Amino acid sequence: MSQQALLKPANRTEISEPVLITTDERGVATVTINRRERHNAFDNHLIGQLTDCFNQFAKNADVRVIVLTGSGKSFSSGADLEWMRSMANYTRRENREDATRLAGMMAALVAIPQPTVARINGAAFGGGVGLVCCCDLAIASSRAKFALTEVRLGLAPAVISPYVIAAIGVRQCQRYFQTGEIINADQAVWLGLAHEAVEHEYLDSAVERHVRLLLKGGPNAQSAIKRLIEEAKREKSAVSMSGYTAELIAELRVSPEGQEGVSAFLEKREPAFQWK
Repeated sequence: MSQQALLKPANRTEISEPVLITTDERGVATVTINRRERHNAFDNHLIGQLTDCFNQFAKNADVRVIVLTGSGKSFSSGADLEWMRSMANYTRRENREDATRLAGMMAALVAIPQPTVARINGAAFGGGVGLVCCCDLAIASSRAKFALTEVRLGLAPAVISPYVIAAIGVRQCQRYFQTGEIINADQAVWLGLAHEAVEHEYLDSAVERHVRLLLKGGPNAQSAIKRLIEEAKREKSAVSMSGYTAELIAELRVSPEGQEGVSAFLEKREPAFQWK
């Protein structure tokens, strides 16, 4: 996917199956997984397209917020079963390479410096749950269902496990990784898979409300916050992070964005980085 695909004018849709991208005048990009006939399931082509897309966003300062969703009735059903069937003939090395590409896609989504929002319009199974957990915010339709069904295929949710465990914790994963049971939208909020669940007809307005809140933040600060959270997940101890956090706040206080934000607050005006 070319850099130009992410620099189109407002309301211009870039049609590049199996991924659709729309970027509005505010710099809000919507990425739609567009394999509705396969419930937006992953195959090699889709994984490559999404990885390229996420990597391009990471380089594009004109994009402020990314919304990830699915076309049709599903968010993503995870791995395409026909694709998985073909992998039965792969060697162990080829399967490892294939799994590494999937891991690279998830890592690319997490590494995007801009805020990311999962618009969960329907079922999110297996790797689809992984995509949800890789996004910063997750807003679910009341029609959304979640499940980690790999165990029923004699498999494990291995590649996505670090992201799911970070979202819902070890104790809940001990249950849902092994039972493969369905989780409804309200349960997903309780577990931490989603931040909010709304009736399906209000999904777009709920996503838009969160997007507007994100557009009020400083983009450099948001990027720093994402790095801060990843560092905290690794370090755990507040004491061990004290040097990192002190350096980070010092850097932000003297940055042009930080100076503008504080000045705007004191002068009772909106900072220049906010979308009006």
